[in-house]
Amino acid sequence: ATAYGLFKQATVGDNFTDRPGMFSFDFKAKGKWDAWTKYKGTSKEDAMKQYIEFVKGMGARYPDFAKIAL
Repeated sequence: ATAYGLFKQATVGDNFTDRPGMFSFDFKAKGKWDAWTKYKGTSKEDAMKQYIEFVKGMGARYPDFAKIAL
C-alpha cells in the first residue's frame, strides 16, 4: 500500500476523488484510495523521494525487488 500511495502522489498529486462507497465490496479499490489519500498534501517531489527511499529499503530486504520496482 505504501508503494502505491507514494507512486500515485508522486505522479498525479493529491487525490480529490470520492472514496468508494460504504456498501461497496471493492476492498481493493478502498485500499488503494486510502493508501493514496494518506499522502495528501505531500508534494510530488517529496513523494518521489519517499518512494525511492522505500524501494531502496525493500531492495535491502529483498534484493530482486529493487530491480523490478525501479
